[in-house]
Amino acid sequence: MANDPIHQFQIARWIPIDVGGIDLSFTNSSAFMVATVAVASAFLYLTSSNRGLIPTRLQSVSEMAYEFVASTLRDSAGTSGMKFFPFVFSLFMFVLVANMLGMFPYFYTITSQIIVTFALAILVIGTVLVYGFAKHGFKFLGVFVPSGVPAPLLLLVVPIEIISFLSRPISLSVRLFANMLAGHITLKVFAGFVVSLSALGAAGIGGAILPLAMTVALTGLEFLVAFLQAYVFTVLTCMYLNDAVHPGGH
Repeated sequence: MANDPIHQFQIARWIPIDVGGIDLSFTNSSAFMVATVAVASAFLYLTSSNRGLIPTRLQSVSEMAYEFVASTLRDSAGTSGMKFFPFVFSLFMFVLVANMLGMFPYFYTITSQIIVTFALAILVIGTVLVYGFAKHGFKFLGVFVPSGVPAPLLLLVVPIEIISFLSRPISLSVRLFANMLAGHITLKVFAGFVVSLSALGAAGIGGAILPLAMTVALTGLEFLVAFLQAYVFTVLTCMYLNDAVHPGGH
């Protein structure tokens, strides 16, 4: 069981709760969602509560995160899209901290669960739809009609745009889920090789050097992937919100 690469993704009920036959148990996944929000909130509070003219290292990190999200949203949706900054920044910090927490041994990676990433994706697309129709009414449907397309081609382009729009929550959620899942499984497999070979004696220890080196290299790569996936999720969110702010502008 210890070397099973899938075991790390299993849901464990910490506090069983059953309400009318509905399982509302507090699980390890729930606990690390709470931990993710707590860590992100504590970090932002501690790094911004005592702001100085000359920023500390931690203050610089939080300011870099702020500027990154602000510039990405501004470049994608314009100044009118800045009203979504609190929403996008919260998503970025949640995904980033969740990914980073999952890198610690015996910690649970909540973004390796498709239901979590799909819920985040539905939240993004739902926000686009609600704001788009509330702000523009039926003019929001112009998002399916790219500007500059000749009328005869609309019969072909519009269905493609509709299918593309409907696939957004799937691609947005699967991209994050699959990258985190595959990376952690690969890490566990190579780490299992190290443990198994080390138990074979001196010859096994010598043979474990290569898997150990691969494990160290993959760990560094996974930290990079953890940041990149939060970055990609944020960039795509900004692009989708641009459709709500400027329908038909692509």
